[in-house]
Amino acid sequence: MRAVLLNSLGLFVIILIGYLTKRLNLLTKADGSLISKIVVNVTLPAAIIVNLQSLVIKNQLLLLILVGVFLNLVIIIIGHWFSKRQEQVEREFLMYSVSGYNIGNFAIPFVQSFMPQAIPILSFFDIGNSIMLAGGSNVVIESISGGNEERPSIKKVLGRLGRSIPFLCYLIMLLLRVTAIDLPQAVFQLVQPVANANTFLSMFMIGLFLELRLPKKDLALVLRVLVIKYGSGLLLTALFMWLPFPEMIKIVLCLVSVGPIPTFGVINSVAAGMRAEVVGFTSSLSFLISLPLMTSLLLFL
Repeated sequence: MRAVLLNSLGLFVIILIGYLTKRLNLLTKADGSLISKIVVNVTLPAAIIVNLQSLVIKNQLLLLILVGVFLNLVIIIIGHWFSKRQEQVEREFLMYSVSGYNIGNFAIPFVQSFMPQAIPILSFFDIGNSIMLAGGSNVVIESISGGNEERPSIKKVLGRLGRSIPFLCYLIMLLLRVTAIDLPQAVFQLVQPVANANTFLSMFMIGLFLELRLPKKDLALVLRVLVIKYGSGLLLTALFMWLPFPEMIKIVLCLVSVGPIPTFGVINSVAAGMRAEVVGFTSSLSFLISLPLMTSLLLFL
């Protein structure tokens, strides 16, 4: 228990350092955007390569790809149900905020600090999750919300996935493991230091993006979004605990269910017309809620 709490405290301290550097004008949000690009295109792919180097392919792991897609759809439907009486922009904001799973920028760095052996499970789940975040969720949400904007086509979804370096790393490593092709050990030794930087840069980036100011008139909407997101997440957690899943899969699914709002949720909400300050505040608050919640779940499980 002590090790879990210390690791969690360490992650929070990194977030706090990032936030303080912004408040002290040592760094800015623009620096956070640069770090985000480094994480997505460099350190996260390196972490994927290192963590999947000895992956053993099992049918239950392949099923997690479908689980990633299915859970996204379930949460979108829940968000739609609880937002029927709201204006269209707020409906889409709520559905984008409650759906999707923040794997690359939060769950992987978090799990990497506590139980690296769970990364392969998380990676398979994220393949399905990435399909939805890359455009699948847009298609569903804009269809059921009555949006008039041009909807993403299958071609655009595949185009986004084809430009996603983490997703391509998942597929390449999956193909290598299926065909039992081993990369030279020297490759992993070269990539390991880059992968080690992923946790720090991810948490530091979160601190730079942290926003804790919002007009009072918007607090009710933010509260509604977070209650629905974490309420549905905790219900799914209770369901996963009850289902006869392998222990490690159960832990991973419980943890991601109470994770923070993904980056694509923020981008899509702003694109749908929601004010950036409301989206940013909601996203920031979700990180501060998810860290202690995921730590508590880890201790319990």
